[in-house]
Amino acid sequence: MPAIFTLFQHSPSPIERLTLPEFESAGLSIWIKRDDLLRMGPGLALCGNKWRKLKYNLAAARSAGHAQLLTFGGAFSNHIAAVAGAGASFGFKTIGVIRGEAPAGLNPTLRFARECGMHLHFVDRSAFRQKEEDGFIRKLEERFGAFYHLPEGGTNSKALIGAREIIRESQEQQPGLNADYWCVSAGTGGTAAGLIMEASPESKVLAFSALKGDFLKADINSLLSPSCTDGPKPWELITDFHFGGYARYRPELIQFLNHFYQQHGIALDPIYTGKLFFGLTAMASAGFFPGGSTIVAVHTGGLQGIEGFNERYGSPLHYTA
Repeated sequence: MPAIFTLFQHSPSPIERLTLPEFESAGLSIWIKRDDLLRMGPGLALCGNKWRKLKYNLAAARSAGHAQLLTFGGAFSNHIAAVAGAGASFGFKTIGVIRGEAPAGLNPTLRFARECGMHLHFVDRSAFRQKEEDGFIRKLEERFGAFYHLPEGGTNSKALIGAREIIRESQEQQPGLNADYWCVSAGTGGTAAGLIMEASPESKVLAFSALKGDFLKADINSLLSPSCTDGPKPWELITDFHFGGYARYRPELIQFLNHFYQQHGIALDPIYTGKLFFGLTAMASAGFFPGGSTIVAVHTGGLQGIEGFNERYGSPLHYTA
């Protein structure tokens, strides 16, 4: 491994066995890969799948001599916060191109990003939709100078390398762990794609969409097609637990999250991992998993968003990360 990559290495996150009544009564075993505890920078931002997606990109940026990172996201974006944290931790200047007009006051995510030194560049939604067009990128280069371009959500080929390590780590930590299902929340589909690429043909990956609709299936397949040279892998996009769409929720989700934290001391976020565990519990109760199955659910982090969620909706979650 080139020496520059050692700067971005980390200790494995824990993997723990959970005791959940819905799984025990169905003869199932469930494990949780605690990437929420994989924290590499200030606060809660640079952790979980955001760190795994970024670390090989950061190494590539440093190796190519880039001093500045530029990326895109919404006002509550975990990815924006993570890139800002990475800049503060590893000495990069950072620019966040934010969807929407500049608000009168910043929410906790954007306050954190600015405190980390990120320059926040707000663009209207029409302009934001041009974020992957060459002409728009050139205009940003003319304005801000040369930068290493990170896509919205952080998903690219280097991000998939980091995501694949989740399975390798888990199997090294628990020799003999033969997961029948690897389960993860999906926003852009990058972490799910990495798991699909790494999983054995005997395992199935379940990607729980945090967004309404099934378009993520095509997105994930597009990430897989250049890389899956050893044949198709079994996987499924679960679209039943988005609660109305991205960042939407209903009272039963909030009740579940508060109860889960009270019982297990594990904070779940309401955008991604909360919907994953709600869905897994419902599916176990409904008999989706064959008896005797072993399930590994990946806690991808996202906990920096809890403060903003509570600030926006009147503190429905009775815990902090």
